[in-house]
Amino acid sequence: MELQKKPNGMVRKVPRGGSREAIVEAASRLFLQQGFGAVSMDELAEAAGVARRTLYNQFASKEEIFREMLLRMSADLEDAFPPGIETEGGVEDVLRMAARMILELHRKPEYLGFLRMVVADSRHFPWIASELAAVMDPQTERLARYLAHMNAMGVLECRNPLLAAHQFLGMLNEFSLWPWFMGQPPLAVPAEEVVEDTIQMFLRHYRRPQLDESRHDDAA
Repeated sequence: MELQKKPNGMVRKVPRGGSREAIVEAASRLFLQQGFGAVSMDELAEAAGVARRTLYNQFASKEEIFREMLLRMSADLEDAFPPGIETEGGVEDVLRMAARMILELHRKPEYLGFLRMVVADSRHFPWIASELAAVMDPQTERLARYLAHMNAMGVLECRNPLLAAHQFLGMLNEFSLWPWFMGQPPLAVPAEEVVEDTIQMFLRHYRRPQLDESRHDDAA
């Protein structure tokens, strides 16, 4: 246990196991409110309710705290594209599951707050945007590999699977993510309607036309 003085002079105990979590939560709040560059390590220690020594025992720098936050975002993205999702039914089923999970991720305040902080601070700290991209891009590339596989299987017909992956994600982002960035409410449309229409629009363009078997039999 770590001993820490309260403002009234009394001493309280801070659980060592919980200090790392408290620091990351405090950093999430302060980075969003003030920006990454404006927050000092001393402010982080105070907001987390830990001694300065405890803070440095857990994290050597703000950059290390940011990377811890990235790890948590990576876990959220993994939840949005869980292992094995590519085998869960046909292409419509897989895209439907992915779309629902993405829109659910967009409802998480901590996820949205982190994105806002990165956008605000990446001009002065370009490495922040680069490290975020290193977490986000593999998930987009994974979707692109799935689309390429569907292409090879003759289900889809898309010349550029990575472009198609960005298009699919972009339609979902337009509904909930970008209005939030602009301080506007999302479209007054049920999320499930957004999911279904996005999938139908996407597949209307990229699904490979199937040979009309009845005509083929008649011709034979």
